Amino acid sequence: MPDLVVTCPKTFWDEWIAEGDPAGEPWSGVDWGWYLTNRVRPPIAPGERLYVVAHGRLRGYAPVTALRGLSFDQKHGAEPPSGVYLDVAEIDRDPPSHKVDQWCICRRGDAVAVTIDAHINGFQGWRYRFWQRDTEVPFPDWRTAGLRSAAE
Repeated sequence: MPDLVVTCPKTFWDEWIAEGDPAGEPWSGVDWGWYLTNRVRPPIAPGERLYVVAHGRLRGYAPVTALRGLSFDQKHGAEPPSGVYLDVAEIDRDPPSHKVDQWCICRRGDAVAVTIDAHINGFQGWRYRFWQRDTEVPFPDWRTAGLRSAAE
């Protein structure tokens, strides 16, 4: 499976960084996830990379540790109205009665700040990585370089 790319909205950028374990910081012991509301299962697996774009630039990636889908079935331990996230292997073995429409691409620290020499427009959902990995360069200013206001 390929590496995927997602966009962090400009209005959420500072909050997203503050959530934890940004590039250059040690793992806090907390598992983190990128949540997608989409009936299409993201084609990504542990060991691959989830890249993040913000403010028109590639900001870096995190190694994926798991892909989980949201189930509302009591057979999976859900207590309505809340659901539970299940690893895709469990979903494949024992599918929920409804189609999964929310996914969590998981990571545990180890984020790496890299960029490429190209502007990337923001988008919803996910896309496949469209550049070669060998074009990536370290990005020490990933938190602040080229930030634009949310109105731009």
